[in-house]
Amino acid sequence: MTHPAFLLIKQADVHAPEALGVQDLLVAGGRIAHIGPLPSLGLPGLEIIDGRGLLALPGFIDGHVHILGAGGEGGFATRTPELMLSEVILAGVTTLVGCLGTDGITRSLVGLLAKARGLEEEGITTWIYTGSYAVPAVNITGCVESDLLIIDKILGVGEVAISDHRSSQPTHEQLCQLVAETRRGGMLSGKAGLVHFHMGDGPGGLAPLRRLLEETEIPMTQLLPTHINRNPDLLAEGGAYARSGGLVDLTTSAPPAASGTRQVPASRALKALLEGGVPAEQVTMTSDGQGSLPEYDGGGAYTGMGVGRMRSLFDAFREVVQVEGIELSRALLPFTANPARILKLRGKGELRPGHDADLVLVDRDSLELHTVIAKGRVLMLNGELRARGTFERVPGTSVRELV
Repeated sequence: MTHPAFLLIKQADVHAPEALGVQDLLVAGGRIAHIGPLPSLGLPGLEIIDGRGLLALPGFIDGHVHILGAGGEGGFATRTPELMLSEVILAGVTTLVGCLGTDGITRSLVGLLAKARGLEEEGITTWIYTGSYAVPAVNITGCVESDLLIIDKILGVGEVAISDHRSSQPTHEQLCQLVAETRRGGMLSGKAGLVHFHMGDGPGGLAPLRRLLEETEIPMTQLLPTHINRNPDLLAEGGAYARSGGLVDLTTSAPPAASGTRQVPASRALKALLEGGVPAEQVTMTSDGQGSLPEYDGGGAYTGMGVGRMRSLFDAFREVVQVEGIELSRALLPFTANPARILKLRGKGELRPGHDADLVLVDRDSLELHTVIAKGRVLMLNGELRARGTFERVPGTSVRELV
């Protein structure tokens, strides 16, 4: 995919995520070259986008996506499909982290790595977790530590299931060993080296992580529990955990209301955490895109299946601002700067000179997605897709037709 030699966004209201006001933004060589007033430029190959009436925001980072598909809890026919590039673009996402879930057998880590590399060739930035729900963790090179050291795209382990009937019911010692090994691998490779924990509905909640922290020297920054908004009790427990210094992740995809889910909408959960004294910097949001959303009856029997959508991430952002009334720069943190910092994604999550040119333009009033730019490439312009996956055959090309 080609990109313009120079790209100039004129007179956009820039949030980096902090408000910088109306500025010009120049992109060169896939990176942000300048933010501020600029005279008329006569650069060769210059493409200009009129940013008047638009907000320029960092491209969203989705730290939990089942890019290879997931599911299977209801049998082979319930395995969810792979992710397509257009779904990433329509979510305003420019960077993502792929993971396995319940199934670490028919969905392999080698396949996950190949899918991540394919999506990167198509225009976005990708990383992956090694491991799956199970402990001991599946891996590629023989152990988790060497996966982090040898494979560039692996930044941690996940999603590891706890407090869930689908988990491998790991012992305390197994969890401690896994987190310690992941931390060492991260230290030696200069990566985040954290373990991304899937939280189920089980009564144990975060107790396994609290015990791990009490009985080892491992810092809280190595643990990132997700699905904290799965039910009100877990959300309350997650709030206390975050106030003590822990990180928590909210899931934007949700089962249909008819399933009897107790999941708290992510936007409402974020507001509750912030009002409860949780620092905004301790929270991330992820879509669980292409993940399975299985439904079970009171006896634990499978009754139906839904599929997570990456677009739910952008929809949750709009709800955070428009429904919950959270100020824009603060609302952006869980989608941009926080995951970049927590996952050690250098040059991501903020609009700064020298950083990758990953940004979205949205309508100032409606917050509708207007333009998506990843590494300086325009993937969507004025609501119209400019890029698709290699094998996509999409009937329409606009946000209005595809969302």
